[in-house]
Amino acid sequence: MTPLPHHDKKTEDSGLALSKELLDALAKFKEIELEDFELIAPELELIWEPGVAGQMMPKLKIPGLMAKPTALLQAAFMPPIQTYPGKIAEVKLGGTKGEGGTRGKSQIVGGETSPAFYTFESPLAHPPTITLDVFDMEVPLSKAVKMHVKEVIGDPAAWAKLAVEKFGADMVTVHLISIDPLLKDATPKDAVKTVEEVLQAVDVPLVIGGCGDPVKDANVFAEIAETFKGERFLLSSITQDMDVERCAKFAKKNGHAVLSFTPMDLNLARELNRRLYDFLAPEDIVMDLTTAALGYGLDYAFTNMERARIAGLMGDNELAHPMSSGTTNAWAAREAWLKMSAEWEPRELRGPLWEVTTALTLLLAGVDLFMMMHPAAVKTLKDVTNKLVSGSKADPSKYANWVSVKA
Repeated sequence: MTPLPHHDKKTEDSGLALSKELLDALAKFKEIELEDFELIAPELELIWEPGVAGQMMPKLKIPGLMAKPTALLQAAFMPPIQTYPGKIAEVKLGGTKGEGGTRGKSQIVGGETSPAFYTFESPLAHPPTITLDVFDMEVPLSKAVKMHVKEVIGDPAAWAKLAVEKFGADMVTVHLISIDPLLKDATPKDAVKTVEEVLQAVDVPLVIGGCGDPVKDANVFAEIAETFKGERFLLSSITQDMDVERCAKFAKKNGHAVLSFTPMDLNLARELNRRLYDFLAPEDIVMDLTTAALGYGLDYAFTNMERARIAGLMGDNELAHPMSSGTTNAWAAREAWLKMSAEWEPRELRGPLWEVTTALTLLLAGVDLFMMMHPAAVKTLKDVTNKLVSGSKADPSKYANWVSVKA
């Protein structure tokens, strides 16, 4: 060991006021034990070689250092409050009798001024709306869904009535599949008749869904928009490959709203919305950014929708629209309906769980309108939403020992 330096002027300047005798003794014996020693220092820094701390700490008797805590530190928590320069547009769906329609009540989607369920920043403008799918012809359905609607398949009016009165749907989506040129190639007049039957059966707002053919859908939407002027339908959907100007004009003329549908690309969503702005107000547009369900890229769908919502709140007007989710895309994932090994069963539960997991995930991204199918999934989403907007506080004692709790 290198001998310690002797007492000199430099040592004094460094703050060490040790006598020459003490320094000589340290140099000679390398270790000195002091008795009745007291050190007074405003700040003290101890530097030990690795391994020494474990030997020294138990021997040190520093008041308060080794005392065991008897209670948690009490501290007030104040959630960070942020204000946002933008606001999500409000879109009213369904025209009441006083507004030129026949609906019993309207549904309003959008209007948010903060992210989803940030109720500590601002109250929720409108709770999410659920619309149930109804088809105008028989289509293949999973057994888990078909068991609930088998008596009304092929009768869209009866199916819509069941969806509202038994399953609690806020709206009904009428999928006009039969107009597909590759299926029945039903005429616009046939589609009008189907919509009229559904309107007579229920008094909730309607979403009018096409078949996916850009030309046929535009023709059918035009006929329906003109026939049911004032009903304030949501025409689902308007896409880039359609005649956007024509569709926007007949929607505006007859008082309907449109669903602006784009694949998972916010730039494409902005572009389509800009084209619609030439004819429609923001209050006439709902966005569908495409739902990749659980098993199909749910994480990407969530991120895309969350980015859109935050952008809208931060002042991006082209994305400041309510969002719709085709949540029934969950049934396209084979895990939702395919017969699988025992640990995946029963299918009757797996399917609706697949749908509601998709819905609950996108609920937190800010989705305003859910297109759904299974009644159990609908009920679960409604129950969770009601709990989130009720303002009731959770009991933390129920979850304090969640790590060690046994089922």
